Parts: sequence; structure tokens; C-alpha cells
Amino acid sequence: MKIILVGACGKMGAEIAKAAEQNIVCGIDLFPTALPFPVYDSLKKVKERADVLIDFSSANGIQDRLLWCKENGVPAVLAATGYSEEDINTVEKFSKILPIFKTGNFSLGIALAEYVSEKAAAFLGESFDVEIVEKHHNQKKDAPSGTALMLAESVKRGFESEKRFIYGRQGMTGARQKEEICVHAVRGGTIVGEHEVMFAGDDEIFTVSHSARSRKIFAVGALRAAEWLLTQSAGLYNMRDLLSEILN
Repeated sequence: MKIILVGACGKMGAEIAKAAEQNIVCGIDLFPTALPFPVYDSLKKVKERADVLIDFSSANGIQDRLLWCKENGVPAVLAATGYSEEDINTVEKFSKILPIFKTGNFSLGIALAEYVSEKAAAFLGESFDVEIVEKHHNQKKDAPSGTALMLAESVKRGFESEKRFIYGRQGMTGARQKEEICVHAVRGGTIVGEHEVMFAGDDEIFTVSHSARSRKIFAVGALRAAEWLLTQSAGLYNMRDLLSEILN
């Protein structure tokens, strides 16, 4: 598998390089540094042939990257977070002609946490309130995390009634409403990533939690997704698709 790595000089780029350096034909980064493979500041400069593009950069410029993938017939694994509604529409448009894998978290444990959270919401029902807390390092730019939003969507699918997301609370907000799923973001230190989904009922609390101890788990998951994507037709895929045989 030959990989073009976007965001090659970042922290996650370094993890991908450790895990699959021999498979990376070149990297892309706005601020190139010396690496064991060529690094360009633009996809337009790429001459190497690749089987898949793995993007650990940011949502900025997503249309240009997907346009390059379309023109070169290269599937894309999108690992950035902070996508706007317009960005998501762009991804969905290109997924009609390209295999695209997009998720806010490549951890296999988080994929299971999503599954359990959805089933818990369906089983526990409306008598339980749901609060989601995510914690990340002090350099993370977007909030709440893409993973927290994935978990919130999973919970929402599990409930039969309509739910709305609330992002933090401040002031005299009044009593908690049953249709709320509240998401809280914490930023500090070097926390890699922690997520907790709390189901609070009368006299009992059920919690689904996940703690990432290093970025290595995301690199392993992204590479697994990239290899799997090579056998897929055009469409938009996520971790549930990758693990469907296990989760179903």
C-alpha cells in the first residue's frame, strides 16, 4: 500500500510515519521539514504514484485535496476534525465518485464506545439523562471534539424521541430538559484524549468511558482503515463500516 500523508510534519504525521514509513511515498505539509520521504507544501508538486491519501492536517483546503484525489483516482482517509457544514457537504459530494473514509476518531475502542452508547440509550430509555465530557490537551483548536460529537450522535440514534445538543452551561439555565444531550469540553496539559458518556437515572449512573494513552492507537486505526478502503467502491465510510462484522 503506497500512501500520501497530508499533515506529515505534525504530531499524528509522526505517528503514521513510525507505523508505516516504508509505505509512505511522500508527505504534504504547509511547513515541510526533513523526513525519510519527500515532503511538499502542495499536492500539485507530487510526482509519486499512490494507492491512498491519509489526511491528518485540518479541515482547511479539504475541497482542493479531494479534487486532487478525484483527478488522480486516489481514495481518501480523512482524519481531521473541525469540519464546517459546508466542508461536510463537500465530502459527501466527492464520496459519490470516490471511496472516502471519514471519522473523528480512529480508535477501535471508541468505535465500541459508540456502539455501546447507542445500545445503552435504547435500553435505558427516557428516564436517563445523558451528559458527555471530553478532555484534550491545551493545543487542540476545536471544541467539542469530533469524537464527542460522534458519541452524541450515537446516543441520539439510540433514543426514540427527538433530542437536541447543548454545549456547556452558564448562568441561570433552569432545570435540565429531557430532550437535552449536553456536551462539555475540557482543555489542559498534554491529555491525549478522554471521553465519557454518562447515563444518569434515578439512584444509578451508568458510564461508558475511553482513555487514549498515546497517539499510536489513532495511527494503527487509520492505516487499517486505509487498507480496507482500497477494496471499496465510491461512498462515505466510517469506523462502524470497518468493524461491521464485529459490531453486528
